[in-house]
Amino acid sequence: MMDLNLKNKNALVCGSSQGIGKAIAIQLAKQGANVTLFARNLEKLNAVKAELPNDGTQEHFAICADFADTQAVVRALESQLSVVPEYQILINNTGGPSPGPANAAESEAFLDAFQQHLINNHQIAQLLLKGMKSSGYGRIINVISTSVKQPLPNLGVSNTVRGAVASWAKTMANELGEFGITVNNVLPGATNTVRLEAIIQNKANKTGKSIEAVIDEEKSIIPMKRFGEPEEFANVAAFLASPAASYVSGVSIPVDGGRTSSL
Repeated sequence: MMDLNLKNKNALVCGSSQGIGKAIAIQLAKQGANVTLFARNLEKLNAVKAELPNDGTQEHFAICADFADTQAVVRALESQLSVVPEYQILINNTGGPSPGPANAAESEAFLDAFQQHLINNHQIAQLLLKGMKSSGYGRIINVISTSVKQPLPNLGVSNTVRGAVASWAKTMANELGEFGITVNNVLPGATNTVRLEAIIQNKANKTGKSIEAVIDEEKSIIPMKRFGEPEEFANVAAFLASPAASYVSGVSIPVDGGRTSSL
């Protein structure tokens, strides 16, 4: 029988106040994990925490920091480690950079995105690695973008930084495999989230098309002819977090209904 049980595993889920991060947190809790939610809005986090499944033995937490402030992220996590010293599962996830072409982006936009995504991912991972090594179990899962396989139009800064995160993850997978730690990327396609709504609205504004026309256009390029749901994405991330995925590492897996045209 495939082992998906995360009982007695501690999971840190970043960007978990809504959307994909929230869906992953719920699925990990369903599989038995103790989940720590991490995002910038404590009120929303506490609302999600109240929704997390709990079999009576699980303990869930919510910690808060703005991911635009790396030092605040580090301080919040260091404080949490005094409560939960070891985490076996890390979900790196945070909101994407604003849309726009790369050639028109200010240098500061690249620097901000690099800090918010790659540097935050790296510093959080470093803080949790000791516990993963001592546990003999580690799962680092990065929610990034299908742009690491095929750059997406009008997402120049995101395309650039997501590629850097994917290369970092592959390097970390090579370095950490001997400790029983896997590092993987899960790449959301068009998924029903606030982020997708913003992308559709931006495209409608730029093209003069209606929201409905843009939605139809976006769905037409997806082989499954629909947007994904956060729960569908969460299922893949939760599998990678489980013991069943013990020999999967260093890969980037699209969850996009077949939209990405590369292998």
